[in-house]
Amino acid sequence: MTRRMIQGVFEREEDLLRAAETVNLQGWPIVDIYAPYPVHGVDQVLGLKRSRLPRAALVFGTLGLAVALWFQFWVSAFDWPLNVGGRPWNSLPAFVPVAFEMMVLFGGLGVVLAWLLVCRLYPGKTAVLPSLKVTDDQFVLEVRQPKPEADPEVIRRVLRECNASSLQERELP
Repeated sequence: MTRRMIQGVFEREEDLLRAAETVNLQGWPIVDIYAPYPVHGVDQVLGLKRSRLPRAALVFGTLGLAVALWFQFWVSAFDWPLNVGGRPWNSLPAFVPVAFEMMVLFGGLGVVLAWLLVCRLYPGKTAVLPSLKVTDDQFVLEVRQPKPEADPEVIRRVLRECNASSLQERELP
């Protein structure tokens, strides 16, 4: 017996959230939720943890700060020491603006790269949408059959009770 994936298409976000909560109570795993805009409460329904991107921003920003300070110190004190206006070669206050800008640059670019890696997004990747209207005005809930012997009719009935406009089903390998 093969396992199935059932996709319920909804017209309203309230119906989607009610269906997701009901499916969670039934014990069927939710694979994903597709929506044309961010829906408040979906992360709690899916059980998503807080993002680690702020930590990545801190790490990359600190790296940018360290690189900027090291490079400026190396240039002004070792590679090309010039006495400008009587300041010492390793004058830290003069390094602050460039170090701040490098911290912001490394932090921003690092977060974008980390996000692309975590989401497995890369140039040329084609989007796989369950429904073409999900980017306009429809919401899709994907539910996977937990065991081959579980009855998919139960979830179909639950999704219909939650005002699913259509149901699609496919077999999983």
